[in-house]
Order: sequence, then structure tokens, then C-alpha cells
Amino acid sequence: MLNRQENEVMRAVYEMCDGKESCLVSSLELVSILPDRKYTPEKVEAILRSLELDDYFDLIESDRKGERMFVITLHANGFAYKRTSLQMKRSIAFKIGLSVAGAVITFVVGLILKGIFS
Repeated sequence: MLNRQENEVMRAVYEMCDGKESCLVSSLELVSILPDRKYTPEKVEAILRSLELDDYFDLIESDRKGERMFVITLHANGFAYKRTSLQMKRSIAFKIGLSVAGAVITFVVGLILKGIFS
């Protein structure tokens, strides 16, 4: 399971690749589309390395006119990122719904028992 920062960077990478198998991006491009501006290019590169270790994609460094670029080739986990993210949101919504239903049922049973024994 990805933490918040890894999730944001992976979402940005997925958007940059736009359904293609590979894409060429710089860390500055990723920083510019990330929601919070607290990211630095160095921090983004460290997160990219950790996502590479988790087998979301292959990461190859390149140099274009003095700017450091990354060639990102998505793996199966990278392609399935959107589906996995959606499943996780559904799972959380189901757990919240189940908790609310349990609380309502407990309240109703408590009222019934209070009515019976009063």
C-alpha cells in the first residue's frame, strides 16, 4: 500500500504516461502537476526510486540539454494503479457503511431492550 506522497507521485506519473507504456518526464514537470507545492525535485526523485523498487515501473535516467530526464516504462502494477486505487476507495466506503449500519442496528436493539425491560 502506498503512502500519501507515493500515491500523489504515482497518480502524476500515470497521468503523464496517459495510457502509454512509457513516457519521458523530468522531475520539474512532475513537481508542477503535484497538488502540494512542498515537493522538491530531489524528493520526487527519491519517491520515484521507491516506486521503482515496488515494481510499478522501470526508471531510466537520461540527459536532455543539461536537464535530467526520466524514461518511465510502466509495469503491470503501474497499469493497474487506477483500478487498485478505485478498489481501495470502494473498500473504505464499504467499511464506513458497515460501521454506520452496525451503529444504527446497535442503537435500535438497545431501544428495543430498554422498552422490554423498563
